Amino acid sequence: MKTTLWMGMAAAAAALGASAHPHGEQWALANEYPAASITAEADAHFAKLVADKTRGKLSVVTMPDARLGYKSREQLQAVADGRIALATSFGGALGDDEPILALSSLPFVVADFAQAKALCAAARPAYEAAFARHNQKLLFATPWPASGLWTKVPASSPEMVAKLHIRTYDKASADVFSRLGAAPSVVSFADLGPKLANGEIDAVLSSGDGGAGRKLWEHLPHFTEINYAIPLSFTTVNLDKWKALDAETRRAVEAAAAETEARQWQGVPARLEQNYARMRSNAMTITTQASPQLRSRLRDAGRAAAEEWAAAAGPQGRALLDRR
Repeated sequence: MKTTLWMGMAAAAAALGASAHPHGEQWALANEYPAASITAEADAHFAKLVADKTRGKLSVVTMPDARLGYKSREQLQAVADGRIALATSFGGALGDDEPILALSSLPFVVADFAQAKALCAAARPAYEAAFARHNQKLLFATPWPASGLWTKVPASSPEMVAKLHIRTYDKASADVFSRLGAAPSVVSFADLGPKLANGEIDAVLSSGDGGAGRKLWEHLPHFTEINYAIPLSFTTVNLDKWKALDAETRRAVEAAAAETEARQWQGVPARLEQNYARMRSNAMTITTQASPQLRSRLRDAGRAAAEEWAAAAGPQGRALLDRR
């Protein structure tokens, strides 16, 4: 049954990859996160701009919630192969294939959105080159609100964190929480629900946005703000499909991408307040100041994880890390 379902979704993805329609070409945009997440809303805004700016010559069909059967890491190859035209992928999930793409997900590399935006600009040539190696063009990046801890009980000390079976989102975050004694598992957001329901996972590293979108408060009523990272998701297009567009259409899509990225950076602080309001309205307890002992242990573990990443990322990654 699962095989049949996957084959059906794959066929749908292929059909939408770059289909000719009476009113123009149609591309699918895959995203594993739910429609209410900040990245899926960016996708929807981008799709509207593309339709407007190309006057219907090109349309983008958004596919959130892993509807096409792909998680972020799988999307890198799916776009490279042309199975899907576009994807919005979480950068941390791509780090095994291209370490530089996990830069924004590293622990405590930036302290606020201004620093995150500056790092994104500095690293953009490296990001573009990494995606080019996988036959795709980077269109825009979307920042997430800062990652924190969703837990059943308040994560108020290193001793309490050490007891967690925690969902992490990349190798570095798994290393950090392993160093604190916790039991981390790298799990795609699309696969998280059943693991929370059966108790296999009792804590989640995520922003308030992704968690609010999935209604994590049904399982995890406490959120601790640790400002672990301000990670990025990247929206990319298959390079062959991109090159097949005429110059006017490419300019229109680039303009839509630039407008979308600017909008996302500008809107993140307000988005964070909206997320917290929604979480509180669902009886969540939000702790905005972790204990000094927990902050110190997290930062020590974070430095070690970032150093391991720099060794894998090479001189370019080291230079970007050292610019902090």
